[in-house]
Amino acid sequence: MKKVISLLAVFILISAGAQNFKYGVTGNFHQGSIVNVHDVSRGKFAGGLGVFGGVPLVENDVFDSAWLYLMGNLEYNIQGENAEVNTAKYGKQKYYLDYISFQTFVKYFFHRGNMKSDIFVFAGPRIEFLVKEKRDVDPDYDLVHYKFNHDDVVNKFGYGFVVGAGVKIARQWEAFIRYDQGFSKVYPNNPRFTYNRNLGIGINYYLNENWW
Repeated sequence: MKKVISLLAVFILISAGAQNFKYGVTGNFHQGSIVNVHDVSRGKFAGGLGVFGGVPLVENDVFDSAWLYLMGNLEYNIQGENAEVNTAKYGKQKYYLDYISFQTFVKYFFHRGNMKSDIFVFAGPRIEFLVKEKRDVDPDYDLVHYKFNHDDVVNKFGYGFVVGAGVKIARQWEAFIRYDQGFSKVYPNNPRFTYNRNLGIGINYYLNENWW
């Protein structure tokens, strides 16, 4: 959690000195899962809410012509996965993992000269801190399948990468599609690479849109 706060503080300090700092709220609906564990894994549908801020990295004199931004998102994301191993005997296995995440990324609007398109792409690093874990699993399933899952310990901290694309649909509104790829183990005792992954859609609402 300290790492999340530290990175957020650095971003705020950098942004505070910028005259054209933008900010707003964001929400997303995603399907997530954890790779290489729990056998017949099913993606879990869930959501996330957060806040964002950004500053232009290029500034032109033409009205609303900045096409490159440095952005930061702080979010609460519901993640985890469902599994269906021998459901006739054990029922479904459900794993709830909630994270506070922070991602900072470069946001690029397609443009021709000073004519900026409404379409953009973005990419950058992500860190996450586990704030809630819950398992809804038959104890007999754990006894039999622990030798495969090795999921008794969950990492509190994770990191990865975010990539996506979107479109500005109104003065204060954007819609986007985003993929979050984890690079760290969720279950450190598992010898395989058990990482988080999420594919989702979402919206951004700017609270101080000034068309710059």
